[in-house]
Amino acid sequence: MQRRFMTADVFTDRPFGGNPLAIVLDAEGLSTAQMQSVAREFNYSETTFVLPPRAEAHTAQVRIFTATKEVPFAGHPNIGTAIMLAQVLEQSGHAPLERLVFEEAAGLVPIRLQREHGRIASAELTAPEPLSVGASASREDVAACLSIAPAEIRESVHPPQVASIGLPFLVVELATREALARCKPVTAEHARVLPPLGTDAIFAYVRSGEAGDLQARMFSPLDACTEDPATGSASGATMALLATLHAGRDGEQSWRIGQGVDMGRPSLILGRTEKRDGVVIAVHVAGCAIRIMEGTLGPLA
Repeated sequence: MQRRFMTADVFTDRPFGGNPLAIVLDAEGLSTAQMQSVAREFNYSETTFVLPPRAEAHTAQVRIFTATKEVPFAGHPNIGTAIMLAQVLEQSGHAPLERLVFEEAAGLVPIRLQREHGRIASAELTAPEPLSVGASASREDVAACLSIAPAEIRESVHPPQVASIGLPFLVVELATREALARCKPVTAEHARVLPPLGTDAIFAYVRSGEAGDLQARMFSPLDACTEDPATGSASGATMALLATLHAGRDGEQSWRIGQGVDMGRPSLILGRTEKRDGVVIAVHVAGCAIRIMEGTLGPLA
């Protein structure tokens, strides 16, 4: 059996920017091992597999694989899959969609489509889990992981801290944009420092310009991803962490996170956090996606 696939660049509105994603549209009947093999073949940071939903009210079951493992949730796979799947459904005669709901290992992921001149322009997901905060790391350990000096890590707002809205990252604030540009992951140090903390990735950021504007890089060499061009799940966790630490008790804050610039794949991740009685009650991550390739897989042995 041949299975349709397409690829998209996510968190960008132009080809060859953002984060590449592979989407297998006809995944029903594939085993977990086959899905992992397909993801390894594409060798992108993630590949998604679209399956019939378990509940009729939902759009699809979506499984997400890196080149080495399945993950319970991720940002750019949801944004890219939602936009591409909605385009395919509407091109086949389905009524225009406003909202999709994906069943994933981390829970239900609602996604709202945003249109311009009647065409799907972007999508916004709501994180499946509230913010959870885990272990922290020393400046010395993080500096060793990133090949920078300990003094270039800022701790006045938070220490290097594991944060998650469905997938955990070590979130680290750096003092300058220049320090962020010089970061170079050291795999042996990642292997020493990160697994005991319950993560395999570092999301490093600096503040830039207006409140809510960040520049970031994400490194995960332990998961065959030396650097990721756009990481929605890490961005969402960072937004939620910073919103939680902000003094305000109520309100909505908007975020703009630039990523991928230092690796030649500029990306823009937009977000919103909603806070009530001092608690972040919702995290939303949004962005564009553009179709790049499509074809068929298989037959798969």
